[in-house]
Amino acid sequence: MVADELVREVTFSSAGVVLAGSLAVPDRGVPAPGVVMVSGSGPSDRNNDTHFPPIRRQLVEAGIAVLSYDKRGVDASSGDWRAATIDDLAVDAVAALDFLRAQPGVQGEATGLFGHSEGGWVVLCAAAAREDVPWVVTNGCPGMTPAAQDRYALANALRQRAGVTSDDVDAALAAYDRLVDAGRRDADLAEATRLVRSAPISPAVNDLFSEYWAEMDESLWEFTKRKQDHDPIPNTLRLRCPHLAIFGGADELVPVADSIHLFAAAACHPDRHPRATLTVEVFPHANHRVQVNGDAGLASGYLETLARWITERHDIDRSR
Repeated sequence: MVADELVREVTFSSAGVVLAGSLAVPDRGVPAPGVVMVSGSGPSDRNNDTHFPPIRRQLVEAGIAVLSYDKRGVDASSGDWRAATIDDLAVDAVAALDFLRAQPGVQGEATGLFGHSEGGWVVLCAAAAREDVPWVVTNGCPGMTPAAQDRYALANALRQRAGVTSDDVDAALAAYDRLVDAGRRDADLAEATRLVRSAPISPAVNDLFSEYWAEMDESLWEFTKRKQDHDPIPNTLRLRCPHLAIFGGADELVPVADSIHLFAAAACHPDRHPRATLTVEVFPHANHRVQVNGDAGLASGYLETLARWITERHDIDRSR
C-alpha cells in the first residue's frame, strides 16, 4: 500500500536517550497535520505489537503524518522504561512531537498526540505540560489510577474462570490490595513476594494470581510502585485543547463507564480551558484495542472516526 511505502526509520533524542521509530508523511504537495502515536504498557514497540500499523495506514491515506517509536529500552531505543516514570515517558512523547513537527511536509501547529492504554496517561501528561498541543486522543485509556484499573482487570479475569466463587474473588482482591499498600509503604521486592506467596487464596485462583506476579523483578517492582497511584485527572483538568476519548464497549481491562464519568467530570470543571472540549466514542462489542472478534480487526467505523476527528480539528483551526 502507498502508506507502507512512505514509512521510514528515524531516530531522535529525549532526555539522554535515543528513541527509534517509524515516520510516514503523506506525499500530497501540501503540509499535512500529524500525530505521534504512543504505545501501551510494558516493553511496547513502535507498532504496539500489531495494533498500530493499520491505524497508521488509514491516517496516512487520510493525509495525516504519523510517527510512532519504540519505548525506552525496547528494540532500537536506548534507556530503560522500567527506570522511568509517567512524567519521563511524557517527556519522550514531547520530544517525538517536536521531532515530527520539524519534518518537511508536516504542519507543526496541526500535529497532536495519540496514546493507547498507558500511552493515554502519557499523552495527557504531555499535553498538560504544553500550551501548543492542538488536540489529544486517548485510546482505551483509564480515567483512574493504574492500581484501580489493574484491580478491575484482575477482578474481571477472576470472575470469568470456571469454578471461582465470590469468596475466591474477594480473597484475591484483598491480597491485591495488600500488595498495593505494600507499594505505598515502599516495601522491597522480597516483602512483596512474601505477601503474594502467603496470600490465603484458593487453588482455583492461585495460578492466575501467581501469573500476575510471575514476571516481577526488582526493576519492574520499583516501576510499579512509582506508577501505581498516577492519577490522570489532574492532567486532564490542565488540558488546553480538545480531547477525544475512545473506548471499546467490551473492554475487559478498563472500567469504561467509570472512566467516561471521570473524564466528563473533568470537562465540566469550572476551571477547564474553553478549548478543552471532550468527545467520547464507544464502539460496542470491541475490546481494549477497539478490536472485535479477538484481534481479527478494528471495530467498524473506528478508523474513519479517528481520521475524521483529527482532520476536523485541522479544518477548524485553519478557518479561524
